[in-house]
Amino acid sequence: MDLHETLDWLLSAAQSVGAEFTSPWFYFQVGLLLAGGGMAYLAGAAIRSRIDLTSRVMGWPAPFRYSLRVTIDSISTAVFTVLVALERLVMVHATWPSRSYLLATGAKLGAAWLVIRLVTSVIRNPFIVRVVSISAWLVAALSIIGQLDNVLDALDSVSVVLGGLRLTPLVVIKLGVLLIVALWLTNIASNFVESRITRSGDLTPSIQVLLIKMVRLGLMIFAITLALSAVGINLSALAVFSGAVGVGIGFGLQKIVANFISGIILLADKSVKPGDLVTIGDNSGRISAMNTRYISVAAGDGREFLIPNEDLVTQKVTNWTYTDKNTLVKVNFGTNYDADPRLVCKLAIETAATTPLALKNKPPNCLLTEFAEAGMKFSLTFWVADPSDMDKTKSEVMLSLWEAFKREGIRVPYPVRELRVRGGALPVETSVEVSN
Repeated sequence: MDLHETLDWLLSAAQSVGAEFTSPWFYFQVGLLLAGGGMAYLAGAAIRSRIDLTSRVMGWPAPFRYSLRVTIDSISTAVFTVLVALERLVMVHATWPSRSYLLATGAKLGAAWLVIRLVTSVIRNPFIVRVVSISAWLVAALSIIGQLDNVLDALDSVSVVLGGLRLTPLVVIKLGVLLIVALWLTNIASNFVESRITRSGDLTPSIQVLLIKMVRLGLMIFAITLALSAVGINLSALAVFSGAVGVGIGFGLQKIVANFISGIILLADKSVKPGDLVTIGDNSGRISAMNTRYISVAAGDGREFLIPNEDLVTQKVTNWTYTDKNTLVKVNFGTNYDADPRLVCKLAIETAATTPLALKNKPPNCLLTEFAEAGMKFSLTFWVADPSDMDKTKSEVMLSLWEAFKREGIRVPYPVRELRVRGGALPVETSVEVSN
């Protein structure tokens, strides 16, 4: 259909519609449709107010519960379709069938919308439900009024040729619909495979994440390729865009590509994995998720650091749980010179050994490290099973050690500052003494 034929078709359609507006039967049918719509709205509201879905569908499988909820929500449409069909049946027997064509169209459109809503009830994504429902209903409406072929021809008559690729509005619409359906099915398949992989106890967390990402990427590429082939687009025709895509990757997408490749490397070499406690620069926390572009590190205080994968490959990373979760904790403290250093070391070791979170199979150790000006300095070391317990265990050990020192009369040295003022506003002489 060329442009002239399209204009002639639009003109004839306008004339037909204008002729219909002059017929009294048209307004009579419109009145019946409005009356049926009002009665359907009231009936639907009354039915929904009397039905308690929460108690009736309790224990039903999820698909049946959702389908019943959609059916109740669409009860007004069902009542409207039945009422209009009855009105049309009465009109057919009372007068000429041609005088009830608008009622027939309204009943078919209502039935089409009801069927579409029930079919799309299996889809959980509200956006996809809306897009699929409206698109399917528009196609059904055009088919009911007999204009589907004309609209398809009009959409296919306008085209843009890029190399060996011919793009038309019809091709773009078909491709969009097929991509939505294909990606939706891909998401369902990916979730199923992901559930199977995560339940496998033979795979490490990093291998599980790597397999899941590879499956998702492969299914997505397959879905896109299948959708392009289904609308008749030859993949070789897209070669004209490869140069532009290469330039875009080289300039604008290089960081994205670098992070993607770095993410695959991290998952493959298992240097970090979900659940590891890491320190990257000034950020410390446990890895909660590994994504295509970044990893998520939960700090434990409600914050999550999103660190690009490239930083983990190029920067220094401290992995507290890479090969062994056991972590050495060091506590430095001092005492005055009146204390017995052997007794101090004994008390420190006993205190660390009786701490609940300290490992029993790795006994603590205490060393005298320095005879300083302010007193003797000691270093107490012990092990914990989880790096996240370091600060908590260290605090418990220091509190218990303070109580043991008070019980034994051992004092911790602290500086005392004495100021001497000579002659009023003359210079101040400052001396520092250490109390032992």
